[in-house]
Amino acid sequence: MNKHVLPQMNRRAFVIGTAAAGAGLALGLDIPFGGPAVVRAADGSPEINAWVVVRPDDTVVIRVARSEMGQGSLTGLAQLVAEELECDWTKVTTEFPSPGQNVARKRVWGDYSTGGSRGIRTSQDYVRKGGATARMMLIQAAANDWKVPASECTAANSVITHTPSGRTTTYGKVAEAAAKLTPPADVKLKDPKDWRLVGKGVKRLDTPDKVTGTTVYGIDVKLPGMLNAAIKDCPVTGGKLKSYDEAKIAGMKGVKKIVKVGDSAVAVVADTFWHAKSALDALPIVWDEGENAKVSSATIAKWLAEGLDSGPAYVGNSNGDAKAALAGAAKTIEAVYNYPYQNHATMEPMNATALYTADKCEVWCGTQNGEAALAAVLEASELPADKCDVHKLMLGGGFGRRGQTDYVRQAVLIAKQMPGTPIKLLWTREEDMTHGRYHPITQCKLTAGFDASNNLTSLHMRISGQSILASLRPEALVNGMDTATFAGLNAKGDAPFGYSVPNLLIEHSMRNPHIIPGFWRGVNVNQNAIYIECFMDELAHAANEDPLEFRRRLMKDHPKHLAVLEAVAEKIGWDKPAPQGVFRGLAHFASYGSYVAAAAEISVTDGTKIKVHRIVAATDPGYAVNPAQIERQIAGSFVYGLSGLFYGGCTVKDGAIVETNFDTYDSMRIAAMPKVESIVMPSGGFWGGVGEPTIGVAGPAVLNAYFAATGKRIRSVPLRDQNITFA
Repeated sequence: MNKHVLPQMNRRAFVIGTAAAGAGLALGLDIPFGGPAVVRAADGSPEINAWVVVRPDDTVVIRVARSEMGQGSLTGLAQLVAEELECDWTKVTTEFPSPGQNVARKRVWGDYSTGGSRGIRTSQDYVRKGGATARMMLIQAAANDWKVPASECTAANSVITHTPSGRTTTYGKVAEAAAKLTPPADVKLKDPKDWRLVGKGVKRLDTPDKVTGTTVYGIDVKLPGMLNAAIKDCPVTGGKLKSYDEAKIAGMKGVKKIVKVGDSAVAVVADTFWHAKSALDALPIVWDEGENAKVSSATIAKWLAEGLDSGPAYVGNSNGDAKAALAGAAKTIEAVYNYPYQNHATMEPMNATALYTADKCEVWCGTQNGEAALAAVLEASELPADKCDVHKLMLGGGFGRRGQTDYVRQAVLIAKQMPGTPIKLLWTREEDMTHGRYHPITQCKLTAGFDASNNLTSLHMRISGQSILASLRPEALVNGMDTATFAGLNAKGDAPFGYSVPNLLIEHSMRNPHIIPGFWRGVNVNQNAIYIECFMDELAHAANEDPLEFRRRLMKDHPKHLAVLEAVAEKIGWDKPAPQGVFRGLAHFASYGSYVAAAAEISVTDGTKIKVHRIVAATDPGYAVNPAQIERQIAGSFVYGLSGLFYGGCTVKDGAIVETNFDTYDSMRIAAMPKVESIVMPSGGFWGGVGEPTIGVAGPAVLNAYFAATGKRIRSVPLRDQNITFA
């Protein structure tokens, strides 16, 4: 069972300043640790180091800083630690150290942010060192007891053996002594060829508690004396709360208090959530919606369309002179694509439980960024860091939404108005979907030029639309440019463009409507993959060439891109006729450090009903920690990606999001799910992401197959808006 237990320690004399609530913490620490030399877990077991606690019965508790929201990071990170630790995997359990403890210990657990498929790839080095360090300390403790050189001892399966004599002991027996040792300065990690646990498809550690219902999510928190809160924020972003008539709900059952939250929201606190919601629904509220209430999907689309042809633009990737080459081309092809707002629609709506007193503030919640959540608590409570903490729980869906901290801030602001009483704030589904942080809306104009021999000589790709970083992390802009906009389109880095074009220009006309964008799973990968991979299919047909062969000619200098594309083409049987009535489409992309491709087989009835029979997917993430989990992530990403392709559009009317529940914001059903065949082909030498890269290739593979079936190009998502559905 994964118990979220915190280590005991003496925290003193540290100062912390908050940066922007969503951006994390700026630290200045001076922490002398007093008391005993051994730091102990809550149950008294000795901590070997920050990552590893060993109990007397040889149970190993591995601390995981990253969040678990179904993607499997909890198990993958534990595998990496256990690999170097050489412990008994059957006796491994995990726990989340709190962000406050991380701050107090000079961020020993590293980055708490879990997004961008970074959970494993950006922490693999230091978590493995945590396991290796603990192993060396345990071996040294045994050697000291035996009075032999540590070099004569080995460890395996939580047993330490003195090789010359054959003497053995267990980790649990020497843990107390090991915890008192000074960690070694020089720690050598295993060569990947020697891995025994990493690379294996071991079962997830969190599954038993989930299937037995014992896992505690934020929505499950219960504290003594707890009250419940429901909230309504102005439905138009930027609007304000003008007034509300509290007298109209006076005396309603269970109501304890009506409170203003910031300058745009009102909440009702009651004994149960239903009483709070019922009273809030009956509360007359007047909003000052402001100028943003004049905005609609049509006005946004018009503004973005203007950016395709005029105004300044940031150049993300270029070589040669694309505009001049296009002017002299023997033939040009042009297309305009659109991609909408999309909602995260997590199964568990946003929620947080806060307990505030004059000298302490604690929050219990699911979060993708524990330190950002802590920063929000500090800001809202106005208490110093040593009087605040966040207790991280499992997430009932994240997809990027729980990287934001607005719901945490609201919970604290409500709790401040009722000191000493735990307050659970739970958003309704309507509130959750009205105040999401939406996939950014963009349009893209692509123009390509061919010479007289049908060789592609030039490509101009101009994206017009929102910048996530400008809204959520302006400090990350590079001379005003949002580099994240060019995911998969960069000249180099961990999201490189997979084609060689003699004259290339890829640019971004930044236009930011008032609807707040967010890191929706895969983020800019989703639209960029559709834009470039569907357009490449258009170019192949314009050149009267097979889509695979056309791509191959442009990919000879991109072997990793080409390898995954050829893998899916071979497995789908691209060089053989498809079954009668079945049509195929291809796509590939690179993002988050990984190379991915997909090949889809579909059939179409009446031109509007699509049956996706099969998708073959390939991924090269460099190293594969848990191949079985990677296969699940690929399949899961296709559920999300195909739901977005068919249904996932949000429209704006009178400045607010129209789709506020699942009756208008649909997702695919189990019956529509295709057979997914995964090819995990790690080539080694780098660490790529897993959770998000493949989500981008499902859409263009299906759209290209739809063209093969019907001869019609679909350049606007979602398909529901064109009356195209799953068969």
